[in-house]
This record gives sequence, C-alpha cells and structure tokens, in this order.
Amino acid sequence: MRVPFDAAAYEQRVRTGPCFVCATLRGDPDHRHHMVYEDGTCAAFLNRFPPLLGYTLVVPRAHVVDVTGDRQLFRHVTDVVHDVAEALKLVLETERIYLMSLGSHQGNAHVHWHVAPLPPGVPYEQQQFAAVMSSRGILPVTDAEQAALAARLRAAIRPS
Repeated sequence: MRVPFDAAAYEQRVRTGPCFVCATLRGDPDHRHHMVYEDGTCAAFLNRFPPLLGYTLVVPRAHVVDVTGDRQLFRHVTDVVHDVAEALKLVLETERIYLMSLGSHQGNAHVHWHVAPLPPGVPYEQQQFAAVMSSRGILPVTDAEQAALAARLRAAIRPS
C-alpha cells in the first residue's frame, strides 16, 4: 500500500531550501534521515519518502555537484554504493537492486546515488522507473520502522 506524496511541496522545498544532503549531514532536524553508513568521505541514509522499502541514498560529504568530476571520490562512493546494495540484499528480499545518480542543478544539486531494492513479485509494469517514482505514492513507514531497518543495515554493511 502506498500513500500520496506531495510532489509540489517537495519540489518547492528542494528548489528554495537548503541543500537537503548538507542539512542531513549536519544534523538539521528538519532534514532528518536514518543513517546506515558513515565514513570521512561519504554517508548513506534511508530515503525519508521511500517508494520502496530500504531505498537508500549514498552521498559524498563534500557538496559536490559533478557526479564524475573527481575520479577518486567517484570510486570511493561507488564502493559504498556496492556495500549498501549488498547489505540490502542480506536484510530484505530483493529481486533487483536499482542504482541511479539523479539530481539537478535546479534542485537536489548535491551528488547522490539512489540504491533502491525491488522486492520480488512486483508486476513488470510496476518495475524499473515506475517502482522508484514517488509521484506514484510512497510507503507509509514509521520513524521507528525506519530506525530499526537502518540498524539492521548498519549491522549488515561490510565495507570493501
């Protein structure tokens, strides 16, 4: 079951508010996400508005807007993407893990990778881009459920 997502309010927030990644990393309570991984270079946290359970964002700590600009940073962050994906497969039943780097210089400019676990049994027409579109609704997960999932993922991550 999904609940409606206010895409217009979300767009307004990301286009006019502070960088949500930087705000999350500095602990801003208005941008609270459950952390699943942190090191000195990057972090990973659960999507606050998940269209799929376990949907995680992996981000560099530095406010970087060019996904491939720094080869060393790119390689480190993609190593963490791999480790998060493997942890998701250990913690949740998955048919496929979707990996994407999305964002825009007009909003959500801070580079971030989406690691989205597709559960088994989702009909084909609801997979791929359809599965990750919050405009189709988000899961009604509670903060306590997200906290418990984040703890399970932290325990399952085995850094490369």
